[in-house]
Amino acid sequence: MMSQKGKTLILSLFLSFLGVCNCQCKFNVTNESTKIKGMFVFGSSLVDNGSNNFLEKCKAKANYLPYGVDYVKGPTGRFTNGKNVIDLLGEHLKLPPIPTFKDPSTKGNIILQGVDFASGGSGILDETGVVSGEVMGMNEQIRNLESVTVPDLEKQLGCKSNEALSNYLFVVGTSGNDFSLNYFLKFPNNKNSTLTGFISKLITGLSQQLQKLYELGGRKFVVMSLYPNGCSPMVRARVPIPTMHGCIQAVNVPLGLYNTNLRSLLDYMMQKMPDSKFVYVDVFNIIKNIITTPSNLGIDNTKDPCCELLTIKEGGNSTLCKNGGKACSSRNKFVWFDGLHPTEALNIVLANKAFTSELKCEVYPTNIKKLIQG
Repeated sequence: MMSQKGKTLILSLFLSFLGVCNCQCKFNVTNESTKIKGMFVFGSSLVDNGSNNFLEKCKAKANYLPYGVDYVKGPTGRFTNGKNVIDLLGEHLKLPPIPTFKDPSTKGNIILQGVDFASGGSGILDETGVVSGEVMGMNEQIRNLESVTVPDLEKQLGCKSNEALSNYLFVVGTSGNDFSLNYFLKFPNNKNSTLTGFISKLITGLSQQLQKLYELGGRKFVVMSLYPNGCSPMVRARVPIPTMHGCIQAVNVPLGLYNTNLRSLLDYMMQKMPDSKFVYVDVFNIIKNIITTPSNLGIDNTKDPCCELLTIKEGGNSTLCKNGGKACSSRNKFVWFDGLHPTEALNIVLANKAFTSELKCEVYPTNIKKLIQG
């Protein structure tokens, strides 16, 4: 009679022959309080932590002072004075800083905490990034996950991605540039694209991208709405028309319409993709409320940029800070750090509300804390 040990050995060899793995993922980085092993981040400059630094022909960079003036490592490519919303969400999750994809050191054990694939100037549509030179759009970001990071992750963990990735949080913050660097640049000369048609194109593109992330193994998603860019210093300087609470409604109304469609899309995706869970963070509404009643949070400058902007006469577009320019001293009082991107003070508010808010007008259908706790 064959011993039990012998039977077990033969069974293991048989399973190996069939290509079946009876092992479990070997996570070296764990956080038992949240069950989240790390974050994979996709989107544009609002969630980019430095990938564009490594793109030679990219025009959308923030690797110089005064960007990073309050960040422990100085300028890193984050489009703010200190931490961005991804850094702050990571702190809530008790994760180390998420490494940026394009950094050559982002490989091996370091990717166990996740990877930030975001690229400033990018959008849902590949064509959107053309204005910013060499950037990585959403489709390329997802390809980078699939072709580079997933094989490395599977090697590190000893299991397939569809098993491993369910333990990660997928954060998506994109589509603002699809309006500012695409639709609005072409309007009103672009006769071939109506607003509703353009929004439909974006929603279709994003649904396909979310589906791809799901097929790779993603199950827990955080999707951020568009910001109220019509309230930003850059837009208000360019569009000299009447405002409401200091915001350009001709810009905010289309962005709000997109957000409405986005929220509906996420409801649909949860039905379409079994076991998937989403949190929709209504950044638009959160910031609009801060602008309307800023004193509630100690942020009282809702209109001006904190840093000196590189003007059109100087070769800029009144969006990014001037290289080596001055920054305001009371940065915790400002909504906007440059012409379009928020200060760390505002990012703290956004991250806190995304993680713990109980208001459906801020997070839907629940907050991130409840999402990750199941």
